[in-house]
Amino acid sequence: MSIRFKVILPYLLLTLLVAVTGVYVVTRLVASSLSERLTNQLLESGRVVSDTMARQEIKHVEIARLISFTRGVAEAIQAGDASKVSELVTPLAGGQDAENFIVIDPNGEELLHIIKVSNGSIMDVPTPTGAADMPIAQKILGSTDPNTLPLRGLGKNPIDNRYYYYTAVPVALNGNIVGVVMIGTSLEKILPYLKSVSLADVIIYTEGGQAITTTMGAQTLDVELLNSLSIPSADYDTVILSDTLVQGENFKVDNRWYSLARGPLRVGNDRIAVFAVVLPMNFVIQPGAASRNTYVFIFAAAMIGVVLIGYFISRLIINPLSSLVRTSQAIAGGDLTIRSGIRSKDEIGTLASTFDGMTANLQQRNAELEKMYQILEQMDKTKDRFIDVSAHELRSPLTVAKAYAQMVDSKTQDKPEVQSMTKGLIEGIDRMIDIVNSMLDVTRIDSKTLKMAPDQVLINTVIMKVQKTFQAALQERKLTLRTIGVNDLPVMMADPDLIYKVFYHLIMNAIKYTPDGGTITVRGRKVEEDHKPPEVEIVVEDTGIGLAPEHHELIFEKFFQTGEVMLHSSGKTKFKGGGPGLGLAIARGIVEAHQGRIWVESPGHDETNCPGSKFFVRLPLEGSKA
Repeated sequence: MSIRFKVILPYLLLTLLVAVTGVYVVTRLVASSLSERLTNQLLESGRVVSDTMARQEIKHVEIARLISFTRGVAEAIQAGDASKVSELVTPLAGGQDAENFIVIDPNGEELLHIIKVSNGSIMDVPTPTGAADMPIAQKILGSTDPNTLPLRGLGKNPIDNRYYYYTAVPVALNGNIVGVVMIGTSLEKILPYLKSVSLADVIIYTEGGQAITTTMGAQTLDVELLNSLSIPSADYDTVILSDTLVQGENFKVDNRWYSLARGPLRVGNDRIAVFAVVLPMNFVIQPGAASRNTYVFIFAAAMIGVVLIGYFISRLIINPLSSLVRTSQAIAGGDLTIRSGIRSKDEIGTLASTFDGMTANLQQRNAELEKMYQILEQMDKTKDRFIDVSAHELRSPLTVAKAYAQMVDSKTQDKPEVQSMTKGLIEGIDRMIDIVNSMLDVTRIDSKTLKMAPDQVLINTVIMKVQKTFQAALQERKLTLRTIGVNDLPVMMADPDLIYKVFYHLIMNAIKYTPDGGTITVRGRKVEEDHKPPEVEIVVEDTGIGLAPEHHELIFEKFFQTGEVMLHSSGKTKFKGGGPGLGLAIARGIVEAHQGRIWVESPGHDETNCPGSKFFVRLPLEGSKA
């Protein structure tokens, strides 16, 4: 989609939306008929009442389960220990929002019945009230399923003569129902909230159609008013079984006409009563048809005017931007000679002028960079060629020098001072050969000529071989090398010699940067992730001096070394020992040649606290697919 449509289309759609919304407000919310408005509001209020009662039921269930799951409550209920139940439940009830708390044992006896009065104090009911005879309690006690769902119902408490909305929840112990917890909230507390959220008065009916409470009239319930609001038993039966609100009759209270709609008060699968939502009939004022047509005309004219004005304004912005877009696309395509040609004096003109200047500078810098790149490319090729030639040329004389040194060593067995010098000479030559071999490995990796001979490899065998290689250095430095999970790794396909080099360099790196007496741990595990072939993960973890976060990627570059190179020890397995800085580069090249991954994690460099480092190696179990 072009920038023209991205600017114009949302503007047009927003203008159209505002206009249509305005027309809708006028025609539907201002100019619709009184009966239609009233009916819609009644239906919406009815849905709000049902939703509010459902939320109240959720609170009841949470409180009941808090009580039933409290340690010792179920056992006390099963034993019929009323004093223990009171001791455990009464403190819990004090901090809850409900007003009535009843605990019933499996024999239908009330072990606890407390009422929270308006000032927040707890009133203990010492005598049975018949709550256990309520159908919701009897149904749960008669069930053998401890997972019986909560049941709901309305009931009148004879203690304070108030109607309560109750929720009954089973108390289970060892797979059996041992009692019932009933939580109740008075309708006197619920109804004002229902009125505030539904924006309508509410009436509650019980069986037989008797109105038991309402938000209409004074705060104290008027028995005469409730009797006048009651409905026939047949109407009650019809509404309680219906699935929608049923429009009721219009009636007059205190010289004011009202209209109502009735519906079943349902919570979950239980139909516990019938409710009605009531609205005054003068809830809306019916406007005349002339006013409606006037508003529609005004909004339509305003919409057309706004669209036309917006179209011309958008053209003033979009045309220069379109030119800039075309210019930028040409530059992205490689044509640095093109310019926008915009000469306006506004912000877009300033932007275009700046953009043209940037393009000119970019053209100049690009020419300089191309020239520099050619020079650097030639230098890099010369460097790689020098390393390759030097490494090959050094191997032959080093091999000859080592052979002569070994001959001298074998013929001077009776001259310890000479043997000490020849051994040092041999060790130095071996280290030079290691460096030359590393340089050759790096050259092969860089030129992508590294040859692999895949075979079955056991990582445990490779680690043991590396451990044997460094056994003398580990003993000398008092370092501990341990393995975890490596023995359990399956056989994998890889080049054994190259995999050996990976862990040779990783473990040697751990030895060099771990102080004497430290620990090096090699962990192994099989990794199976969704939509990926299985892999093995080997982690080389040390208790060394750690690695700064900014070096986590650089250490895998050839010739990179941390710290002051001139201060490094001369021995390759000494603490902070020296080296050419090729080991980790070789390890990464070999791992990537096997289509694996290698990375490091370390909280930072600290030679005092030694936070350590973890080197992770992930290798495909079935080998490279290349």
